[in-house]
Amino acid sequence: MKTNIAVLWVLTAYFVALGIAYTSWAVLATSEVEWVGSFAIFLSGAFSAFIAFYLQVAKKNLGGVLPEDRLDAEIDDGDPEIGFFSPWSWWPVFLAGGIALATVGLAVGVWFSLYAIPLVLVGLVGWTYEYYRGYFGR
Repeated sequence: MKTNIAVLWVLTAYFVALGIAYTSWAVLATSEVEWVGSFAIFLSGAFSAFIAFYLQVAKKNLGGVLPEDRLDAEIDDGDPEIGFFSPWSWWPVFLAGGIALATVGLAVGVWFSLYAIPLVLVGLVGWTYEYYRGYFGR
């Protein structure tokens, strides 16, 4: 992670220097600022700075050295419990179908999405509450 952070900070410095050079060159060539290119280059620098900053904060909060960075780490050190997922549940498929129909509705016509929203809600509620009813109810 330390290498990723260093590469992203170097990339940030590169994009800022490139943005200054690009903007200066555009002003010298046409005596106007070319806003789209300048904005895109500076925004690329800002995005790489955001990622580098996030990785620095995450590294500090995790205690400095991650299992991926240690040479003596075992596989189990970097394999935490992610959560519990139902391998036999059909609700994610139903929810994905409803979201797909809603997205297609945005492309075809908004009225089509109105028919898909109840499917999305039913899929979301079904997936959330599948362990509160039936065989697995507690």
